[in-house]
Amino acid sequence: MSESREWFVQWLRDAHAMEEQAETMLNGQLSRIENYPELSSRIRQHLEETVQQAARLKTCLDRIGQGPSRLKDAGGKLTAMAQSMSGIFAGDEVMKGSLASYTFEHMEIASYTILIAAARSLGETEIARVCEQNLREEIAMADWLKDHLPSTAERFLARADTESESAKR
Repeated sequence: MSESREWFVQWLRDAHAMEEQAETMLNGQLSRIENYPELSSRIRQHLEETVQQAARLKTCLDRIGQGPSRLKDAGGKLTAMAQSMSGIFAGDEVMKGSLASYTFEHMEIASYTILIAAARSLGETEIARVCEQNLREEIAMADWLKDHLPSTAERFLARADTESESAKR
């Protein structure tokens, strides 16, 4: 296998682990959001997309005779669990979670942008198509979060003045 193809496989495995991490992170957020139904609903939708994204990437890896990295997948899940647990102690958990989610979406956007260029360069048009689909979903989630950060912050602050403990969730 050429070195460029080895890097490509590595990046696909990284993306799969990234989606495994996202799934764990989203599940953690979803389990604790109680007072932000619109945010909760959108996270639930993106969680379903995330599961499908990971499955699509696994199919791509299987198609080229490779598989996901169990070590990377486990590392991503452990990192997400630690991130999720740290949110429990934040007085502004919903805001910290929104910030982390928005940041994570941009990491995913960058990853898929790189993968699309690499796939095209290596003639992997089907993998490029899959990554383009995943990219569209990540951009949509990042845009949704960006558009809703102000209203989430306003709602948090209004709740903080009257219901301080429940405001964070």
